[in-house]
Amino acid sequence: MKSKSRWPPAVMLVVLALLLAAGRYGPLHAYVEATKSVGAGAAYAESDAWGEARLGGEPADAADRTLLDWLTKQAAKRAEAPLNAVNDRVWKAIPGYNGREVDLQATFAKAKEAGLTAEAASAAPDMVPWVYRETAPKIGLRDLPPLPVYRGNAAKPSVGLMINVAWGNEYLPSILDTLDKTGTKATFFLDGSWLGKNKEMALEIKRRGHELSNHAYSHKNMSRIGDADQLQEMSKTQALLKKSLGVDNRLFAPPSGDYDARTVRIAAGLGLTTVLWTLDTVDWKHPPASAVVAKISANVAPGSLILMHPTDTTEQALAGIIRAIKAKGLVPGTVAETLSPARLERNEKNG
Repeated sequence: MKSKSRWPPAVMLVVLALLLAAGRYGPLHAYVEATKSVGAGAAYAESDAWGEARLGGEPADAADRTLLDWLTKQAAKRAEAPLNAVNDRVWKAIPGYNGREVDLQATFAKAKEAGLTAEAASAAPDMVPWVYRETAPKIGLRDLPPLPVYRGNAAKPSVGLMINVAWGNEYLPSILDTLDKTGTKATFFLDGSWLGKNKEMALEIKRRGHELSNHAYSHKNMSRIGDADQLQEMSKTQALLKKSLGVDNRLFAPPSGDYDARTVRIAAGLGLTTVLWTLDTVDWKHPPASAVVAKISANVAPGSLILMHPTDTTEQALAGIIRAIKAKGLVPGTVAETLSPARLERNEKNG
């Protein structure tokens, strides 16, 4: 025989409504909503559910609350807004740069694990195990109209090494060895006709972890040839990079730096960004290596793209160029790395 409820249906409905209201508006709901916001620290501090909260696996007591309040205030000071890509009057397209914000939950958990208190963190902020997440700009490089790129974002302490290869192999092995010894990667822009004759050397460049990209096919001045010929110069090398090396290249360096609006537009149609340079070593004129190093040391800056070729000058100057870049607290690397919006922090502890 089924038992009957001793509560009338009307009373049961009232009880159910009260339970739903408690779940929607009560302390537990306040805690859940507090954790949803980026500024969770402030929400925790104001929530009546503080005593129920568990952060980092520990009960949120008064000491936890004080620590999280301090972290929240410091997080606001450490946040950096992202920078949009822009069409600069002088430098044309300049890529954007990601911002950053403190991940309060993760930082609080690590601080607790390290046994830090608000007093200890306040006395030595750099000892706090700050955890960051990047914030993307609203406008990226590919959101701009087709434009050439001469440099990276000045907020990023990165320098791109670009080596255009259209002739000769004599100095390439030594250049590659120097890059290996210094732990540096570069971007080699390959002429298609050179690549067709030097596949093994190109594969060696790839094997050593360097970026390979497009330098047209036969080193013609792009502005002096028709649209169809420009397209063929780029697409032929793009296809060869894919077939011979398995490379999906995204950058195009016009031979001799010669281009016009058509060049940039046609390259963009192939998914390629047209790249020029900020600093030219003019190594093809064979200046003394010391003069090249001095030039780079005096002029290199965050976002610089440095043009070189496989010459005797670059062979002798490359180690000094890399030292000069690092001496300014900058990181030498590939062109793609320099143009990427991904953050690259200077040599500073915890961000």
